Amino acid sequence: MDILIRELTVGDGERWMDLDGSFIVDSILVLSLTGQRIGYTVKEIPAYKKSYADEPFAEEAETDYSDYIGSPDQIVYLAVADNEVAGHMILKRNWNQYAYIEDIKVDARYRGCGIGRKLIEQAKRWAKDGGMPGIMLETQSNNVRACKFYESCGFVIGGFDTYVYKGIDQQSDEIAIYWYLMFE
Repeated sequence: MDILIRELTVGDGERWMDLDGSFIVDSILVLSLTGQRIGYTVKEIPAYKKSYADEPFAEEAETDYSDYIGSPDQIVYLAVADNEVAGHMILKRNWNQYAYIEDIKVDARYRGCGIGRKLIEQAKRWAKDGGMPGIMLETQSNNVRACKFYESCGFVIGGFDTYVYKGIDQQSDEIAIYWYLMFE
């Protein structure tokens, strides 16, 4: 399968956002702190399907990404396979000068084809070309497959926040995990 990573263009409209980003939650990361190092173990839990499209305020979170086109400080990349958008990544220069991956998503039908890794490689090029010291992103403790993927790409846990998702659901036990890839 040929995979093309390219920048979002005006002609792409909004169809690139319609990806199946759902995933199966069957485990969680249990975090631990040893000195300055954050580690984890994986704890299995009863499986369920999670989709951010089902989250409260999901429709309100939609953004006009046209101002990302041609901007030196923010960009959207599309992964195209079989002449259709199979994934995307939204990047920006964060306030702390890191490249911040706001969103990275591979459609469920295309997972395991190397698209996520190609998007991360593109993020590295963009960040290095922009003189940034590294890349950061956030994911949840119940998205273990994503966490393992980021770790396999060289990211390390730089921090976590136990309260982020309580703003959406007071009963939430999800933990926001902040991952960093530092350039040498």
